[in-house]
Amino acid sequence: MQVPKEGEFITIQSYKHDGHLHRVWRDTMVLKTSEHSLIGLNDHTLVTESDGRRWVTREPAIVYFHKKYWFNIIAMLREKGVSYYCNLASPYLLDEEALKYIDYDLDIKVFPDGEKRLLDVDEYEMHKKKMHYSPEIDYILKENVKILVDWINNESGPFSQGYIDVWYDRYQELSQK
Repeated sequence: MQVPKEGEFITIQSYKHDGHLHRVWRDTMVLKTSEHSLIGLNDHTLVTESDGRRWVTREPAIVYFHKKYWFNIIAMLREKGVSYYCNLASPYLLDEEALKYIDYDLDIKVFPDGEKRLLDVDEYEMHKKKMHYSPEIDYILKENVKILVDWINNESGPFSQGYIDVWYDRYQELSQK
């Protein structure tokens, strides 16, 4: 696929390790692409779950995907501050259809006050057995949890206020064109 340009819209598809489609986001606005990453924004975006259930995102959210790291980051811009939802997931790939990645269940949520929570550990352990995650994938994911926590603790990249301000401002500029 040709790399999407700023202001264009893409679909995001999340899969599980066994190849089943997990979740789809329609119409994510691309804010920036580089050789290794893609930054986008969802604002009242239609989301379809694997069971067909549909819902719409409630607030603007800056999404960050990388081709090296085994996680993606969603920064939700809420009245009480920025909340982060970080998915432990495969690096993304982009094809004619969508930006795609495999969701590996583990998540880290960061609240506006800085509190961090590791979520879905039980689900990860269950799926690790059921879907036969290899020891290599298990190791990679656990190492990427450490990287992600380091980014959070040091307010690096998507976890810095400057990042949020720059990309939300860029979204507002592009949406007025």
